[in-house]
Amino acid sequence: MGIQHILIRPLVTEKTAGGLGTDRTYAFEVGLAANKLQVRKAIEEFYGVDVATVRTIIVRGKNKRWGRHVGKRSNWKKAYVTVAEGQSLPVFDAGV
Repeated sequence: MGIQHILIRPLVTEKTAGGLGTDRTYAFEVGLAANKLQVRKAIEEFYGVDVATVRTIIVRGKNKRWGRHVGKRSNWKKAYVTVAEGQSLPVFDAGV
């Protein structure tokens, strides 16, 4: 599985821009099949930082209605990545 299938995109929201309580925790949308070890290796390889911890969660898709049609949004996986002391990711620092 390549990096493009593991790391989908960084999640830059109000909650994640504040650092999630610390200035070293970042959120990413990752592939549903990706595990914590694959996410760790992909972040370390792509951004060149040391990863301290990885926490993952599957976000369940909501049921939605479009008029009389009923559907469901897709499930997706979110990863909270904490980098080592004294390191940061440049993609998140640009917007703050």
